[in-house]
Amino acid sequence: MEKFKAAIKDCEICADHLPLGANPVFQFGEGARVVIIGQAPGRKVHQSGIPWDDASGNRLREWLDISTSTFYDPDKLALVPMGFCYPGKGKSGDLPPRPECAPKWHDRILARLENVGLRILIGQYAQQYYLHGRVKRTLTETVKAYGEYLPSEIPLPHPSPRNNIWLRKNPWFEKELLPVLQGRIALLMAGI
Repeated sequence: MEKFKAAIKDCEICADHLPLGANPVFQFGEGARVVIIGQAPGRKVHQSGIPWDDASGNRLREWLDISTSTFYDPDKLALVPMGFCYPGKGKSGDLPPRPECAPKWHDRILARLENVGLRILIGQYAQQYYLHGRVKRTLTETVKAYGEYLPSEIPLPHPSPRNNIWLRKNPWFEKELLPVLQGRIALLMAGI
């Protein structure tokens, strides 16, 4: 496992397209029960090398209702972004994740995680990649249809502070979906 992680850490498949160079950021261990598939590290996470080490990560941990120590336990949670490196800044936020990472690494990572009971798909890139023809017309419709994907998958919007307007417009998310998500997480963390 450590040799495999080192190979990912040394990956430079898209380095020529990265403004800050390659620095793959991820976390997983053989015992992981939940896989969180996000977009790509932001600038702060690129610098720290710690997945979800930013305001988005703080909100995500609140949504999951888990402690920081549980979140960063690789034998409980795997953190596998669609793009492993910071893609750079775009007009309205970061650029999309680089397309090379998921096809190269995801199947090989997921094949090593035999205890996973839930994949959390954060944002449109993860949802389109993993839900294939089951994705809805919009991200909101996909997230609202979360019951169709349970018990093995659940789509979420990105927890970025940039999505505060979306959260205000969709109060059902916190009232309906988060309790279901938190219940599922609690069972999986308890080994049930």
